This record gives sequence, structure tokens and C-alpha cells, in this order.
Amino acid sequence: MATAKEEMIGLIKEQPEDSSYDELLRELAFKRMVGRGLDDARNGRTIPNEVMERRIRSWQK
Repeated sequence: MATAKEEMIGLIKEQPEDSSYDELLRELAFKRMVGRGLDDARNGRTIPNEVMERRIRSWQK
């Protein structure tokens, strides 16, 4: 398994040469967020859509 540093280097190498600093940071953050979401799903740390819908509706009040 690759280290975090190796994964980050690999992702950066996949980006276009003219990528800006901000674009690279967004890609790294996106990969991290997706990884965390998948980990949560694998470990049962999710809620049903109906529950989330109720929570979001409550924000509008």
C-alpha cells in the first residue's frame, strides 16, 4: 500500500503541466473527501436519504 505522500505525488503527476497551485489543492482535497466518504460507507457510517432530506429542510426554517 502506498503512503499518503506517494499517493499525493502520483495524483499531482497525473495533472496537466499547466495546473495552478489552487487546482492541485482542489484535486488533492477532492480525492481525500471521496476516500473518506467511501470509507464511511464501507463502515456503515451513513444515514438514509430521507433523514438527510429532513435535516436539510430544517435548515430553511
